[in-house]
Amino acid sequence: MGVKKKKQTQVTLLTICHPDLETLRSLADVEGKNLASLLLRCVQLTDGVSQIHYVKQIVPLLEKANKNGMCDPTVRSCLDILAGIYLSLNLKNPLKKVLARKVIDNLSSCMENFDLGRTSVNNLLENVLHFLRKSLIEISEENRQVLCFHACISSLLLGSVDCASVPAWLLNCCGDLCCPDVSQSALLFLCQGTLTMLDWQDGRMGPSREALLLDTVHVLFTLSSQIKESTLEMFLSRILVCWTNSAIHVLESSSPSLKDSLNGNSSIVRRLLEYVYTHWEHPLDALRHQTKIIFRNILQMHQLTIEEPEKSDLAADHFILELTESLLRLEWHSKGKYTCLGCLVEYIGIEHILALAKTVPSQILEVMGDQSLVPYASDLLETMFKNHKSCLKSQAVDNTWIDKWHETWVSPLLFILCEGNLDQKSYVIDYYLPKLLNCNPDSLSYMVKILQTSADAKTGSYDSRGALGALMACLRTARAHGHLQSATDAWRDLVSSERIKQGLIHQHCQVRIDTLGLLCESNRSTEIVSTEEMQWIQFFITYNLNSQSPGVRQQICSLLKKVKFLIIKCRKANFMSSICSSLFEALFPGSSYPTRFSALTILGSVADVFPVPEGHVQTVYQLSHDIDVGRFQTLMECLTGTFEEVKILAFDLLMKLPKTVVQFQDSEKLQGLFQAALELSTSTKPYDCVTASYLLNFLIWQNALPSSLSPHLKTHWVACGDGDKSAAVVENNTLMVIKCLLENLEEEISQAENSLLQAAASFPMYGRVHCITGALQKLSLNSLQLVSEWRPVVEKLIMMSYRLSAVVSPVIQSSSPEGLIPMDTDAESASRLQTILNEIQPRDTNDYFNQAKILKECDSFDLEDLNASMPSIDASTEIKGSIYKVYIVIRLLSFSINRIFIFDFVLKVKEIGAYFKQHLLQSRHRGAFELAYTGFVKLTEILNR
Repeated sequence: MGVKKKKQTQVTLLTICHPDLETLRSLADVEGKNLASLLLRCVQLTDGVSQIHYVKQIVPLLEKANKNGMCDPTVRSCLDILAGIYLSLNLKNPLKKVLARKVIDNLSSCMENFDLGRTSVNNLLENVLHFLRKSLIEISEENRQVLCFHACISSLLLGSVDCASVPAWLLNCCGDLCCPDVSQSALLFLCQGTLTMLDWQDGRMGPSREALLLDTVHVLFTLSSQIKESTLEMFLSRILVCWTNSAIHVLESSSPSLKDSLNGNSSIVRRLLEYVYTHWEHPLDALRHQTKIIFRNILQMHQLTIEEPEKSDLAADHFILELTESLLRLEWHSKGKYTCLGCLVEYIGIEHILALAKTVPSQILEVMGDQSLVPYASDLLETMFKNHKSCLKSQAVDNTWIDKWHETWVSPLLFILCEGNLDQKSYVIDYYLPKLLNCNPDSLSYMVKILQTSADAKTGSYDSRGALGALMACLRTARAHGHLQSATDAWRDLVSSERIKQGLIHQHCQVRIDTLGLLCESNRSTEIVSTEEMQWIQFFITYNLNSQSPGVRQQICSLLKKVKFLIIKCRKANFMSSICSSLFEALFPGSSYPTRFSALTILGSVADVFPVPEGHVQTVYQLSHDIDVGRFQTLMECLTGTFEEVKILAFDLLMKLPKTVVQFQDSEKLQGLFQAALELSTSTKPYDCVTASYLLNFLIWQNALPSSLSPHLKTHWVACGDGDKSAAVVENNTLMVIKCLLENLEEEISQAENSLLQAAASFPMYGRVHCITGALQKLSLNSLQLVSEWRPVVEKLIMMSYRLSAVVSPVIQSSSPEGLIPMDTDAESASRLQTILNEIQPRDTNDYFNQAKILKECDSFDLEDLNASMPSIDASTEIKGSIYKVYIVIRLLSFSINRIFIFDFVLKVKEIGAYFKQHLLQSRHRGAFELAYTGFVKLTEILNR
């Protein structure tokens, strides 16, 4: 929390005009002790603060002057100059305050002993007599009018004004208010004006003003039952708050006649309570807040109406007792109950409420499983246990009070943590436990002692946290809020090492998370991680990477990332090295998806926290130092799995490593890997082409393409140097890979034009297009440098896309757009395919295509959903995947065609637009139609730019 700087007041320099300066010089004495000399030295100073000290010396000089001193021309001239200075200064200038307070006031006091006052009255005798006459006659008339004014407002509020007796001028001014059918809003704001404009604190109410106050609240009660509009309801609640504040001011000014009308047993208070009960769960949050203020003001009003002897024991008051009991009888699912009980606790203390219902803490904790009630319940509990603590401490002479406090507030908490349901435990830990520990941190020892005793008998199970889970939750919360520090070894005195390990491998996942959080979370960023804590964290990693819950995996990775930031402070490189070794060991061939996901995520966060340094900067740890040939090969094997999330994590981790780690020194290995990527790109297994895409992108961005790919690439590679990942190198590599893929794709399209079914079975074109799409998506198409080289490639790519789309579009536009699975013989399948092809004929209108049936809702095509082990070949699935990728390719290229095709830009836009329009009109497949629609929209955005 920052320290607020003290605001410095600027003191403007005091100056006078040249004639006044000459006057002071002429009046100054030789010794420099008279008033003129003092003023002259003051105005010659260059510091405003110093001038303040000189001005303050004027008063002693005037006090020393004799009785005739005020008639001295020197003094009079100086006073004229002082008055001019005073009028010329800014209002906020401290010099003005000094002159007004220290000089003018003291001058007036110096003249009190002269005959000036009597002389002034004689000279102004006529004016004085006129004022006395006005005081006796006119002011009395004004007071009478004010008293009538109160009655007039009451008549307007109550609608009892006789229009026949109302003066014409009043009807012209506010005739609508005099009518009996005044609008609700007019009455509402008339009440507001009455409460805000009249003074209710002067102590001289009188019968008319007291009646006006009571009439106002009765009108408000009537309006509350009539108004249904939320805005007016909000205004009404605020005006009721204003009325209760005015009533408190009246009662504080000792108005005995109103005490009977405003005590707890009066009809007005009952109506106010009824309003509170009706509106304390109103949808408007501000209105609910107003009801809380009204309830608190009701308690204060009642306190002001009772006699002094009864105020010493408010809890025994009949009204307070009845109000408390009625609130306790209400259901705990009423949100307004918590707010009103909180006001009562502040008013009479918690001990009186506990005397009526000892189990109130347990009852409130029981309802904390309802998320909507948790904030209200936790705030009420905090108000209660803070009040109880202060009461017990004020009554006790030693520390024995803490036992009673623990029994009342901590024991119910521990019961919920051990026996409550999942929601109760979670909300109590998040909302109630931190507030309790902040109120009394020493209670942690009591909690640990009780839970340690129960942990042996109630260790918990797969679906129950038990006492051990409650213990770890308490310790984690305490450390996260600064009540435990690792450096002092204080918390290790509370729980043993065996207990920590027991929590790290507990059957219940949340117990494991809480125990890990105890080790990783701290309220200080400079917290030192001890050696023992590091060993426990490594012990946790060994047994918890294979969690089946995505949420648990996310929490584990998040907590371990916090440890890495603390490791930076501790400079424990050996610990990070051992952690990474454990993670790489978990990536063995055949390891499960959760294990790989967790290990790669943690390794990725290590690479983020400890990035590759630039130059010769020393760092605490570098992941690249722990990666050898075997571990690099392990990361490459992660790209071959069936789960794309694992591939993404492995690819991102490989991209974060420096070029020196990439173990591609042999050109044969480069050629073999590149060839493997090409073969995978034409596999019939969908996840193989995804692997191929990541492999190619890795070779592109690591500048590790084989030299046989292109002589131009080899020359460029040598010029840029090893490890250079500049945009030009990546763009050049991407260009070469796309050229290679296009050559293969062109051959496959030619074969597919002869036999579409054979293409789907032997060399599906989807993989090639997917790899091209992956390469383009990684490249920034808005900042291409090799535009001239890209122009023929993009031209060919667009043409290949059109050809591929033409080959596979019959399936998308057929009467069976959702799938065609050959079942018997190739002849039958070919016959069926021919039938579908015959269905698609050019038509002049779109009427025919309005009859297309969408047999299945399909927002996007997901490769993971394909069953790779299916013995039969779903030709239409492969073909649809191809056309989806065609759409994506054309959509990606549409962003850069304005730079690549400078001269025939309009022609290309029309061509691509016609392509998308054709598929919008003819596609019967939902997913194909939506992709074509998206592509068309993207194309129009180019025209807008």
